[in-house]
Amino acid sequence: MKILVTGAKGMLGQDLCPILEDEGFEVIETDVNNMDFTKEDDVSFKIEEIMPDYIVHLGAYTNVDKAEEEKEKAFKINYEGTVNIVNACKKHDITLIYISTDYVFDGTKKEKYLPNDKPNPLNVYGESKLKGEEEVKKCDKYYITRTSWLYGHHGKNFVETMISLAEKEELKVVEDQEGCPTWTVELARGIVKIIKEEKPYGIYHVCGSGETSWYGFAKEIFKLCNLKVNLKPCKTEEFPRPAKRPKYSVMENNNICRDWKEALKDYIDLRCE
Repeated sequence: MKILVTGAKGMLGQDLCPILEDEGFEVIETDVNNMDFTKEDDVSFKIEEIMPDYIVHLGAYTNVDKAEEEKEKAFKINYEGTVNIVNACKKHDITLIYISTDYVFDGTKKEKYLPNDKPNPLNVYGESKLKGEEEVKKCDKYYITRTSWLYGHHGKNFVETMISLAEKEELKVVEDQEGCPTWTVELARGIVKIIKEEKPYGIYHVCGSGETSWYGFAKEIFKLCNLKVNLKPCKTEEFPRPAKRPKYSVMENNNICRDWKEALKDYIDLRCE
């Protein structure tokens, strides 16, 4: 079975592609150099050359704050690029797996978000990913996999940022935003599970089980790394950022992924080898 992956050189792609190969799939890795998915002709040529059974669309504009000033670019990549992928999938009857985000929600709910809850993004990044979701739904065969607070060994992420700041005299981290930390490997395994179990088409939340705040996340990182840090909780208002974040974006994942603490321990253990 052939699986074409966009954004294969990104943080998630570098974990997903070898995991797919280990599961016996033939993986075709693409990035901007061999298929710019914002160009319709590029997509048409590559898809007709490969004729994959699945496309896993990881490629995206992901700089949440920068998107506020680069709205056109964010929509060109996250929406218009997705239109090109969707059109190819519809034309050739290909199953599409689209990676989305918890930032499609506004954070006003008091309990875990379900896949069918109504989105209402607070920022440009969330808006652009939601537009992509709406386009994906035009496919006959699709999976929308929303994830959150992603970290992995192959890219800049919250875990590595915290560890790099551990020696600061005092470190303040926001405690009034709650979500689900997700290791790229867990997300990759969740995608494999969806494919191999042939789950019904639709929307899935593929994120770490459980919930925490950014402060709680940082606290667990330092605990697992045996680092003594002068860590202090603070409010979002103390660190204003260009893009608004939902205060509560915890998603119900129906046990597709493990508890976030278990996954984080494995991540830390691997980086220390």
